[in-house]
Amino acid sequence: MLCVARLPEVARQVSMQGMSVPSVNLYLVGFAGTGKSTVGRLLAQSLRFDFLDSDAEIERAQGRLISEIFAKEGETAFRQMERAFIEQGHPAQGCVVACGGGLIVPPGMTELLRARGVIICLHTTVETILERTSRATHRPLFEGEDREKRVRELYEQRAPLYQRAGTQVLVGGRPVREIVEHARRIYFREAREWRAPKGCL
Repeated sequence: MLCVARLPEVARQVSMQGMSVPSVNLYLVGFAGTGKSTVGRLLAQSLRFDFLDSDAEIERAQGRLISEIFAKEGETAFRQMERAFIEQGHPAQGCVVACGGGLIVPPGMTELLRARGVIICLHTTVETILERTSRATHRPLFEGEDREKRVRELYEQRAPLYQRAGTQVLVGGRPVREIVEHARRIYFREAREWRAPKGCL
């Protein structure tokens, strides 16, 4: 496990059906087009947490679009910005964070997220992703002549990482409210068991 600052084990309390759990952060991971931002906003409202989108927060901090960062500094620089955001760019509790699709790709990022809260992975088919992202103009990794081939390649590369990252929630063909309630139940179950790391292993 990575060496990170120990977080409070007992935080502001939220309740669900008479049960109290620490308000540890919830991180939504998954491929682009799985609805992390939409589901995240509704989850945050339900939990009375703050909602943050890692891509939007990086753009705000940098004062430029992600596509500009990729064009001028490259993907490696952007991944370093994502890591900095997770390490110190947001509150240690009371947040639902929609993570960029590639945030967990660099080594150690999944462990870093686990050290800071609960991870839930939103999952759907590559066909659904292709449909949902067909008109996207702000995803630099999807650019190129054969967009479908690129999406399928990335999907295949990242699928095992998403599967290992956290509990999966299938989103394809389901009402958003149903997805939110499913994720909410998972969060309360796992948040009750979550503990901040006591040191480095």
